[in-house]
Amino acid sequence: MDIEHFSIFFITTFLLVLVPGPSALTAAAQGASLQSSKAFIGVLGIASADLIFFGLSATGISALIVASSTLFSVIKWLGVAFLIYLGLSVLLSKASAIQFENKKIDARTGKLFRQGLVIQLANPKALMYFSALLPQFINPNEPLLMQLAVMALTLFLADCLVYSLYGYLGFHMARQKLKAWLIRLINRAAGLTLLFTGIKMAMLENHGS
Repeated sequence: MDIEHFSIFFITTFLLVLVPGPSALTAAAQGASLQSSKAFIGVLGIASADLIFFGLSATGISALIVASSTLFSVIKWLGVAFLIYLGLSVLLSKASAIQFENKKIDARTGKLFRQGLVIQLANPKALMYFSALLPQFINPNEPLLMQLAVMALTLFLADCLVYSLYGYLGFHMARQKLKAWLIRLINRAAGLTLLFTGIKMAMLENHGS
C-alpha cells in the first residue's frame, strides 16, 4: 500500500471510529465510573470486536480476489457507492448532547472486556464498513497478508486511541454533557471524509490496471 492510500485509510478509519455511538458511550460510561487504566480493558474489548469484523471482511474480500478480478472490481465500485452513502448519512445526521452518567460499573476485568466486545459486535455497521472499505485499498498484485496486517494494526491503534479518549472524557466530565455542537462537528468531519474517500477512490487508477 502506497503512502497516499495509507493516509486516506488512516484518516477515514480514525474519523469514523470517532463518530459517537454505542461503543463510545460504553467507553465513556466505564471511564466515568472507573480509573482510565481500568476502563482501557473495555476499550480492548471494543477493539477486539472490530478486529473480528475486519477478519470476516478480509476473508471475504480475499476470496473474491482469488475467485474473480471482475467480481472484485464490482464489489469495489459497490463499496465506493456505500462509502458515499454512509458519508451523506453521517453528514446529515442530527446530533444531541450526550450525558456521561457517573454510575457504578462492575470493575472486574473480564466483565469490562466482555461488555466492550458485545456492544461492538452488536453493531453490524462495522462489518458493512470494512467490507466496503477494504477493496478500495487492497492491491491484488502485491502480497495480500502484509496489506491486511498493516490495515488491521492501524484499525486496532485507532480504536484504542479514540475509545481511550472517550474513556478519558467520561472520567473528567461525569455528570456533564458532551455538547451537541461538538458531536455535530465530529459527524461533519467524518461524513466529509467518507465522501472524500468514496470520490477519491473512484478517481484513482485501479490497482489491477
